[in-house]
Amino acid sequence: MTDLSGMDVTTDARLVPLWDRVIRGILSHSAATGDDLNAVIAADGDFALAQAIRGLSCLMLGRAEMTQTAHEAMARARTAARRRPPTPREAGYVAALELWLSGRPSAAAARVQQILDDHPRDALAMKLVHAIHFIMGRPQAMRRSVEAVLPHWDDHPARGYLLGCHAFTLEETGEYAAAEAAGKHGVDLAPDDAWGLHAVAHVHDSTGRAREGLDWLTGRESSWAHCNNFRFHVWWHRALMYLDLGDFDAALDLYDREVRSERTDDYRDISNAASLLSRLEIEGVDVGRRWDELADLSEKRSGDGSLAFADLHYLLSLIGGGRDEAAAGLVARMASARASEGEAAAILADPGQRIAAGLQAFGSGSYARAWLNLRGAAPELQRIGGSHAQRDVFTRLTIESALLGGYTDAAEQMLHERRRLRGGFEDGYTRRRLDLLNAARERAV
Repeated sequence: MTDLSGMDVTTDARLVPLWDRVIRGILSHSAATGDDLNAVIAADGDFALAQAIRGLSCLMLGRAEMTQTAHEAMARARTAARRRPPTPREAGYVAALELWLSGRPSAAAARVQQILDDHPRDALAMKLVHAIHFIMGRPQAMRRSVEAVLPHWDDHPARGYLLGCHAFTLEETGEYAAAEAAGKHGVDLAPDDAWGLHAVAHVHDSTGRAREGLDWLTGRESSWAHCNNFRFHVWWHRALMYLDLGDFDAALDLYDREVRSERTDDYRDISNAASLLSRLEIEGVDVGRRWDELADLSEKRSGDGSLAFADLHYLLSLIGGGRDEAAAGLVARMASARASEGEAAAILADPGQRIAAGLQAFGSGSYARAWLNLRGAAPELQRIGGSHAQRDVFTRLTIESALLGGYTDAAEQMLHERRRLRGGFEDGYTRRRLDLLNAARERAV
C-alpha cells in the first residue's frame, strides 16, 4: 500500500484514498484537512503516522492548550507503534513530534529533513519541513530543502505544490524573477495551490508592483476559496496592495469584509489584522474601534508564550486597544523567558523582548526609546519567524520611531537600505516617507 508519493503506509488499503486526501489537503491548505485526518484516525487509531501528523499540526498552531493535545497524540502514536510496527519512515515522523515536544523544533525539522533525504519524493515531508523552517524564520534552509528534491519530482503528481514552495523560498531569499516564474508555473500545474499563488503575491509586494499584484490575484479567488484560515492571509496580501497604492479605503473595506470576516483568535489571523491596522495608522488613517475586538482576544491569549511572532502581534493589538496593563504584563513575561525552556522561549527572550519593549515605548509616545530598542533588535528580527512581508510592520515601526524620535538621518538610511534589499524597487511606503523627508528639507532651506 502506497500513498500518492509512492511511500509505503501501514494502514488499511481502503483508507489510502482518504489518506491521500489528507496529504493533498496539507499541500493545498484545505479547510477539509482536519476532518479528513480525524476520519483516518477514527477508522484506524493504530496508524502511527496519522497520530504523529495530528500532533505536529497541533504544535504548528502556536497555542499553549494545543501542546497537551500534541502530547496525547504522541502517546497514541507510541501505543499504535507497539500494536503495529510503523515503517522506518513513519517512525521518523513520530520521532520528530517527540523532538518538538521536548522544545527542539530545529531538531524536529532536521529529523523530517532526514526522512526527505531518504525519500526525496515524499510530499508530506517536503511540506512539513518547509512549514517548520518558515515558523522558525529560516528561508535559506527552506530553499535548500526544496531545491535538493526538485530533480526527483519531474513526474510527481504533486509537482505544482513543490514549485509553489520553491517560489516562496526564492522570493524570501531575494530571487524575485525566478520566484515569479516558479510560482506561476506551479499554479498552472496545481490551480488550488494557494501557497504558490501567494508566493507570487509576495514577489509583487517585494518589488513594489502593487497594481500588477492586484491583477494577479483578481479572478483567481477560487485558488484560495477552499482554504482554511490561510484564505484570510491571501486577502490580507490584496489589502496590502491597496495600501501600497494609497487606496486606504479599499484596504479597510477588505479588512472588514475578508481579513476579519471571521473573528477568530488564531494568531495568524490576529497577525494579519493587527499588522494591517498598524500599517494604516502609520499612514494616518483612523481605524475607529477595530482594535477593540483584537485586544479582547489577545488579552486572553497573552499568556501563551508559544511563539514570539504570535506574542508580538498580540502585543500590537493590546497597545492598539489601549490595554496598557495587559501589554505591560506580556512584555514582562517575555522578558522572563529563559533559553533553558526551549528554542521558542529563547527567541521570546531575545530578540522578542527587545522588540516588545520597542513596541510598548512607541505606543506610549517614547519614540527615542522605541527607536533604540527596535534598532537593536533589527538584525535578529528574522528569528521571530514568518515572512519578510509579515515582519515588515516591525521594520516600518522602527523607521517611524526614528522619524518621530528625531533620528532622521538614520530613518533615511533605513529607507534606502529597504530599497536596496528589494533589488532597487521602491514600494509606496518607502516613496511616501522619502517624499516627506525631502519636503521637510526643502522647507528648512
